[in-house]
Amino acid sequence: MKISARNVLKGKVKRIVHGSVNSEVVVELPGGMEITSIITKSSAENLDLKEGREVYAVIKATSVMLASD
Repeated sequence: MKISARNVLKGKVKRIVHGSVNSEVVVELPGGMEITSIITKSSAENLDLKEGREVYAVIKATSVMLASD
């Protein structure tokens, strides 16, 4: 797989919560950190996502917002 995005994180699906349209997918990264993605339910089904399956979180963003108190 070749992709132009520079931020590709390999991890394992920890949890999936399916809604009527979207699915929330929690991916556990090496070291225990987690990243959550909201994708369409049909995409989750087409990718055959299941808990424990290895996946890649591909992050491509034009901006990242940070906040501090």
